[in-house]
Amino acid sequence: MLFERTAIQDVVVITPKKYGDSRGYFMETFRVDQFEAEVGAFSFVQDNRSFSAETGTVRGLHFQLNPRAQGKLVSCTVGALLDVAVDIRNGSPTYGQFVTAELTASNARQLWVPPGFAHGFCTLEPNTVISYKVTDYYSPEYDRGLLWNDPDIAIEWPVTTDAAILSDKDRRQPVLADLRTNFVFAS
Repeated sequence: MLFERTAIQDVVVITPKKYGDSRGYFMETFRVDQFEAEVGAFSFVQDNRSFSAETGTVRGLHFQLNPRAQGKLVSCTVGALLDVAVDIRNGSPTYGQFVTAELTASNARQLWVPPGFAHGFCTLEPNTVISYKVTDYYSPEYDRGLLWNDPDIAIEWPVTTDAAILSDKDRRQPVLADLRTNFVFAS
């Protein structure tokens, strides 16, 4: 597996190696020993899957506060998406900055989104399926969000505000200037 640091060092793109022949391919998508050596020791407790029928579906930007913060290891198993991680750790030199990665079923890339980051994505193809491992269980009490199109963050989404397909919840999230979190950057 290839582990590539992004512009925000704690966010990592992971590309599994495919072994192919005339029948198709085989690949290891996760190995705890390699993940711990390259990223750190995190325990995954739950696997999630989300299906989006239409291109331009935006989900996010979501996170959970401490003590139920989640790290996410995200992949796309069908279709394609633009995945986004926004640093919301107070005191971080990259606070409010983001990284993106195009994840597709064919490129098999994964994005590690550590605790302390808001996460979201936009589908680039219809019938897209995203799968992700998380480091803590879903907790409605600690579930929070950040407005997907906050102009101060200025994510270059592949869809316009008018064309984006969003939940009511995601339309009403706060902007970064109004966001209150309990994440603290540890250097």
